[in-house]
Amino acid sequence: MDEVMTVADAGRALYGSSPPSQNLLPHNLPIFSAFLALALAQFLKVFTHWYKEKRWDSKRMFSSGGMPSSHSATVTALALSIGFEEGVGAPAFAIALVLACVVMYDASGVRLHAGRQAELLNQIVCEFPPEHPLSTVKPLRELLGHTPIQVAAGAILGCVVAYLMRSTS
Repeated sequence: MDEVMTVADAGRALYGSSPPSQNLLPHNLPIFSAFLALALAQFLKVFTHWYKEKRWDSKRMFSSGGMPSSHSATVTALALSIGFEEGVGAPAFAIALVLACVVMYDASGVRLHAGRQAELLNQIVCEFPPEHPLSTVKPLRELLGHTPIQVAAGAILGCVVAYLMRSTS
């Protein structure tokens, strides 16, 4: 007679003698590292803005652009955490590394220049006479991208977070 494998047997075969713990939040170092780096970068933007402008602006915590790049911090922490957990030869690390490069290139290239163009377009619209149909158009967001230094600072923050998270687990 053919043997039938039950769900419990399959669980034991996959996880050894005892099944994994049934936590609501499974331990996933890469995702925790990425979100922690994101939160820290956004939090730090308030202080770097204060240092530069000498005024507090809590809205910076929820905005794009500024120092450090939260996009860079997030993808760097994600890639490095995957590298720590699975090794740098793992396909998941290769995917995360390519994603990180694309995101950081986009943040310091395309998005930075789109923000500069938005600034120029807003200046042009401000010079229109009041009767012009575009004179009442809502201004475009100007703070979109990052300078290379902001991207590098975000990447360093992501590396530090991933390293410290690895050390604590």
